[in-house]
Amino acid sequence: MDMPRLTPLAESLPASVPFVGPEAIERTAGRAFRARLGANESGFGPAPSVIQAIGAAAPHVWKYCDPENHDLKAAIARHCGVAPENVAVGEGIDGLLGLVVRLYVEPGAPVVTSLGAYPTFNYHVAGFGGRLVTVPYADDREDPAALLDAVRREASPLVYFANPDNPMGTWADARRVNEFIEALPATTMLVLDEAYGEFAPEGTMPPLDLARPNVLRMRTFSKAYGLAGMRCGYALGEAGVIRSFDKVRNHFGVNLLAQVAAAAALADRPYLEEVIGRVERARRIIAGIGEANGLKPLPSATNFVTIDCRRDGEFAGAILRSLAERGVFIRKPMAPGLDRCIRVSVGPDDELALFGETLEETMKAVRL
Repeated sequence: MDMPRLTPLAESLPASVPFVGPEAIERTAGRAFRARLGANESGFGPAPSVIQAIGAAAPHVWKYCDPENHDLKAAIARHCGVAPENVAVGEGIDGLLGLVVRLYVEPGAPVVTSLGAYPTFNYHVAGFGGRLVTVPYADDREDPAALLDAVRREASPLVYFANPDNPMGTWADARRVNEFIEALPATTMLVLDEAYGEFAPEGTMPPLDLARPNVLRMRTFSKAYGLAGMRCGYALGEAGVIRSFDKVRNHFGVNLLAQVAAAAALADRPYLEEVIGRVERARRIIAGIGEANGLKPLPSATNFVTIDCRRDGEFAGAILRSLAERGVFIRKPMAPGLDRCIRVSVGPDDELALFGETLEETMKAVRL
């Protein structure tokens, strides 16, 4: 049958998403999870002040949102101590990553990242025809020296580096990040993904230097601010680079309620500090549960804890599946070497208690 043809690039790609959502797993299983500890959301939710702001704005959703994101960009600029022209807003970091790849990657161009790092970036590289070049983690950390070597070897126009890292939760200090930035070729754009920056120790995130036209700092409202479902994030960069987003972005992509909610979240600093404290406490609880079951939690600068299951990927996968059968949703790294681990997001006390109970049951079952 005659029909419109996909481009050769589109035809070559699988019809897939980078993540299988918990909802899809629930539909397949025919039952809901009892604990949702896999997607690195904030189980603590947004601030009450943010919920109030959303409610007040809800009657106005008949209007188109502001396509310039003016008020939100101004709020972000005040929060970060920069000018509004240094801020680009998008549909979460995921959406901004797609725009960056579209702006800087031609078909066949080499793009550097770590093997096992955030898969949505890889998804966009494939979608725009880039050639992914990966380097392994070193001691469960992204390796800036190896990334730099690959950039130089391949003459790559784009490199991705997350600090703190997902899926391992590890981090590099600001000095090492700055050394990496200083050593990069001027023709290589660095995407420095700082989605988990609010949870990191002091001295992790370098001071903002927005004079550099080859660094984009990406941040989100999905983690610390509890707005994952709103899909809102932002990039900080040199003003000319930021203007380039207007060439390709969906100008109505960040909806009215997301703009209102994100601005309100930035205004409620006390709630952010409360969430950061709750995340620190929850990380300690998760680490303790792992240790009590003979596993090894890794140090974390994020809102999750990665736990070394001390064997191989097959064993870690058995733990993940057994927990899912018991109603607990978690995830795990998939790259070789990292796949020996599981990854558990922080959450409310009752869900962490359930994780503790079911992990004990699981370890007994998988060791039979």
